Amino acid sequence: MELPGREEDPQPLVDRRVSASAAFEGTEEIAEGRDLARAFLADVQAVHGLPVSSRAMGMVQLVVSELVTNAHKYAPGPCLLTLEVIEGCVEVTVWDSEPRLPVARAADPSRVGQHGLEIVMAVCRSFEMHREPVGKRITATVVLADDPGGAVVGRQIL
Repeated sequence: MELPGREEDPQPLVDRRVSASAAFEGTEEIAEGRDLARAFLADVQAVHGLPVSSRAMGMVQLVVSELVTNAHKYAPGPCLLTLEVIEGCVEVTVWDSEPRLPVARAADPSRVGQHGLEIVMAVCRSFEMHREPVGKRITATVVLADDPGGAVVGRQIL
């Protein structure tokens, strides 16, 4: 687990990269991914002074959990998780070795489970999927601070 340094950095946050990443292989990865997200966002708030709402803290952990779970279930081998602060949002990126892109299923009130992708798409500002030379990369963006009315700011699906 790699967290941003706690040293004084004279550059403004917008001019430097604040990120954390980890590679996972095994069932413990889901909890470790949530732990990384929680520690990263606490660091973003405490060290870098960016506001992180309770909603954002919970949503980022949920998104990490769902995306890492899907990588574990449907792709052989390791998965890579990267968290990066960009313009008041945290980008959650998961790479895995399976080239097939996931598809959100149609609503079905009788279906038990398999709603993770629908949930991720509903709580994120943006959601992108890309095939890579090996596997795929999924990026979901969560706003760090809620707007004054409590709504999710500017949602878009790319």
